[in-house]
Amino acid sequence: MEIIAKPTHLMANTATMAYRNILKTIHNPERLMDVLIQPILFTVMFGYLFGGAIAGGVAAYLPTIVPGILIQTMLSAASGSGSQIREDLDSGVFDRFKSLPMAHIAPLAGQLFADILRLTIATVVAFATGFAMGWRPAGGFGWVLAAGGLAIFTGWAMSWLFALLGLLAKSATMVQSFAMMTMMILSFLSNAFIPLKTLPHWLLTVAQINPITHVITAMRAMLNQGLWTQQAWLVIIFGVAIVLIFAPLTILAYNKPN
Repeated sequence: MEIIAKPTHLMANTATMAYRNILKTIHNPERLMDVLIQPILFTVMFGYLFGGAIAGGVAAYLPTIVPGILIQTMLSAASGSGSQIREDLDSGVFDRFKSLPMAHIAPLAGQLFADILRLTIATVVAFATGFAMGWRPAGGFGWVLAAGGLAIFTGWAMSWLFALLGLLAKSATMVQSFAMMTMMILSFLSNAFIPLKTLPHWLLTVAQINPITHVITAMRAMLNQGLWTQQAWLVIIFGVAIVLIFAPLTILAYNKPN
């Protein structure tokens, strides 16, 4: 009976902590901006500013930019884990949670499971914005769901990295600064917004080994052609590797005494 109760206790505590973090997101304009405003703003702004110059028009540019903006938003939303964890640590609330009769790992697990909902909202908003601007994915609705799932999985895997950073960093500001630099480098040094063939050779090499390039290429094949390519399998392997490496490190840092 005890063996059965423990997983149930953990799941109930994790669900409670996830609900708490969802409420914090709803009542925090900065967190909402990541998942609601950013994909709308960047899709509209980049689409109308660069669509004509890069693809000859907004409609022709949307199949390129929608997956790119989505992955950029995933990185931004995933980084919210780190800053929120750091804020909770600085306020002492994690110490309070650890003193309560609840599963020790529940506060951390709740944060990471709440991230799935935040990433899902960001995905829906990004796709809906593109659709409102005239984007029509040739792959069909089923492949939209598959591409969205791949994006959410990638963002959730990256959440473990940012969660570890939040546990180790000295302040939430440091986490946010690192997250901004990471998002800018990974998204702009990729094929998110431009065709790679326009890059000089040395920069092309950097963009080609950027994992975000593989994620976006896999998503475009799904959305525009209805194909599950080798790139998609590479993204799955990459995401699983991140979780396998950073999840134990994050749990170790979380359990380390202050």
